[in-house]
Amino acid sequence: MTLSPNIAPERLPELLCAMPKAELHIHIEGSLEPEMIFALAARNGVALPYASVEALRSAYAFTDLQSFLDIYYAGASVLLHEQDFYDMARAYLERAAADNVVRAEIFFDPQTHTARGVPMATVVQGLHRACVDARRERGISAELILCFLRHLSEEDALATLEEALAYRALFIGVGLDSSELGHPPEKFARVFARARALGLHLVAHAGEEGPPAYIWSALDVLGVERIDHGVQAQHDAALMRRLAGERIALTVCPLSNQKLCVFPDLAQHNLRQLLEAGLCATVNSDDPAYFGGYVNENFLRVFAATGMDARHAWQLARNSIDASFAGETDKQAWRTQLDAVFARFAAPGA
Repeated sequence: MTLSPNIAPERLPELLCAMPKAELHIHIEGSLEPEMIFALAARNGVALPYASVEALRSAYAFTDLQSFLDIYYAGASVLLHEQDFYDMARAYLERAAADNVVRAEIFFDPQTHTARGVPMATVVQGLHRACVDARRERGISAELILCFLRHLSEEDALATLEEALAYRALFIGVGLDSSELGHPPEKFARVFARARALGLHLVAHAGEEGPPAYIWSALDVLGVERIDHGVQAQHDAALMRRLAGERIALTVCPLSNQKLCVFPDLAQHNLRQLLEAGLCATVNSDDPAYFGGYVNENFLRVFAATGMDARHAWQLARNSIDASFAGETDKQAWRTQLDAVFARFAAPGA
């Protein structure tokens, strides 16, 4: 598509919110707002180490990934029953639909819950039911990606995958998340090989706090199709060329990167540089309840900070659709919707 230069800069925020987009990096447990944490704690009789919603939110002063994860796992402790997982996912999907997300590929961490005695069925079935209802009622396409916690052993990950296979029809892929430093992708070579043999899609967090070498390992050892985060790729020219040449998507999360001090100032974020180097970068919210915004807020704030324009917006939205694991018929319909939104904004008198 050749974009018209007639989209007025002052209309860019409205365009960013209106354009259809896919969200490819969202941890559903990270969408658990403090208000819902307290409501579920009351419903389930779970004691929290915070006196109020305000006290919990004020604790969100993270200095790095680990300081965030400590609170993240505490918040997840209120999730006990299938309805809890349904309510959490349904709340996220309502927000996503309002942000004109047409496709959401949702990460979930079963080990966070099974370690507390919550059955795998409770987790997967609650989340899947929310996806089904959201598609029927809001028209948003949503699928689940099971993530392994990299600070745990590969044996634990293998056992988790085998347990989850009873619900194989309810998730489309596997990923790798949690503490990156000290846990390189190759630690999980066997479980990813097993998932590949099962026909599952493969993604992995790499190059957020970890070095470019972790991105190479995720590609070459794990065989992933997308890199979650990947912003450290800028420090390796050969890697940048490979990512661009092979159109390997990066699921970038600007507000998360700022909150966790990867880029202390959004004006320093390298999203624009990645995009202009030809990489298939996308914008996502990661853990929006903790990092200050859902996907549209990520678009609005990183665009304001870096001076990107409508051409960048179209490319980021198109990248997200292309990089999704949806079927080609759906993708083509969303591409058509995307072009129609841009044409409407570019029309004289629009």
